[in-house]
Amino acid sequence: MHPTIISKVLGLLLMLFSLTMVPPIFVSLFYNDGAYPGFIIALIITFFSGALIWLPVYHAKQNLRTRDGFLITSLFWSVLGLFGALPFFFAKATDLSVADAVFESLSGLTTTGATVLTQLDELPKSLLYYRQQLQWFGGIGIIVIAVAVLPMLGIGGMQLYRAETPGPVKDSKLTPRITETAKALFTIYVSLTVTCAGAYWLAGMSLFDAIGHAFSTVAIGGFSTHDASIGYFDSVPIMVVCIIFMALAGVNFALHFFAWKAKDVRHYLSDPECKFYFSMIAIGVVITVFYLYTQQVYGFSESLLKGTFELVSILTTTGFGVADFSLWPSFLPFFIFMFAFMGGCAGSTGGGIKMMRALLLVKQGLREVQRLIHPNAVIPMKIGQKTVPHRVIEAVWGFFAMYLIAYVIMALILIGTGLDFTTAFTAVGACLNNLGPGLGGVAMHYGDIPDSAKWVLCFAMLLGRLEVFTLLVLFTPMFWKD
Repeated sequence: MHPTIISKVLGLLLMLFSLTMVPPIFVSLFYNDGAYPGFIIALIITFFSGALIWLPVYHAKQNLRTRDGFLITSLFWSVLGLFGALPFFFAKATDLSVADAVFESLSGLTTTGATVLTQLDELPKSLLYYRQQLQWFGGIGIIVIAVAVLPMLGIGGMQLYRAETPGPVKDSKLTPRITETAKALFTIYVSLTVTCAGAYWLAGMSLFDAIGHAFSTVAIGGFSTHDASIGYFDSVPIMVVCIIFMALAGVNFALHFFAWKAKDVRHYLSDPECKFYFSMIAIGVVITVFYLYTQQVYGFSESLLKGTFELVSILTTTGFGVADFSLWPSFLPFFIFMFAFMGGCAGSTGGGIKMMRALLLVKQGLREVQRLIHPNAVIPMKIGQKTVPHRVIEAVWGFFAMYLIAYVIMALILIGTGLDFTTAFTAVGACLNNLGPGLGGVAMHYGDIPDSAKWVLCFAMLLGRLEVFTLLVLFTPMFWKD
């Protein structure tokens, strides 16, 4: 463990993060909403806190080890969540408690999209912009962006990238150098965001709404600038644009990179995880639309549009809404909610356990059935043409076990705070999967639940964003032994 280099990186990243509060200041001045003092105070506190951490150790030059990477990643998201809460806490328009401000900040950074705020249409434009921006930075992973500059400071960055990148395959790189990898990811991410914003604007959104919703769409965050979310616009073209970009953002960004580089879409068609991802979307959409139509909730065209939108939004863990799906009849709300557990593809901005893990779990289950019939058979597991190493399968089962254990414990704690089963079960699921909306008392917002429950859900957001092990490893005695 290298405390000096950890302090150096953490201080540097905090100073960099303070600069993200500059755009909201200009937005506040442009719209004359009077909210800029809160951002200025937050910027000063964040920058000088980072400087106080960085200055005593700025001369340190050591390479990061894997354990350092895990600690920096977990610390940074936790600390960043606290400092990111400052604008919400200082904003006169919101009057949030510490728990509410931290909850809103972490929800943005982890691209969860759960909110404690209501009456969004009346909030200052700068605060609305800041919420959307938080999700955009959280989506790409501020650490992945920042490692592009760390090599210039004599600090190895691959350990950070491996600790932050979502999905079961953490060692794959798009380019041989981590700096180039971060730049490649950033380029694809920005390109998708700009294209999405342009499409929203052409579909009828104002420029402010187009930029804000592009931030949260590509980040698969789900924050909106309106209480009614995408439903506020009541526009078929806007809904279609949103569906397309939510689906694209849920795909592994490595596929976007290779398709862009080769100018060929066959990478999508040949990738097993991508095919499984779109097959799950198709199955979910068919069942949802069929049930909405046969139960006469909507006509066919409205069932097709709203059913597809809600299914894609929940499956990709975005959390946008055009209807309150929690009020849909019978099993449908729980059916749609369960799709969020699979989430997006590995290497995407989506939450959940990731499609690759879900695919491996399905294949492993089918293999065990085959072994019952042929006990002595050697049955390799393959993804496409590649045999999956036994170590990867073990890791997936280990992840799934810890995920379920953490889920059950947190759900029980929430029930202990006084929440009913539906609210507690779906609140933990929505935060652990970085989804946002749940069912019951958290279908619309989280403002009415106890502060103790909010702190538990903050931990669930971090656990989901860092994919369980990155955070839980810090609680093991072995991690702290030299």
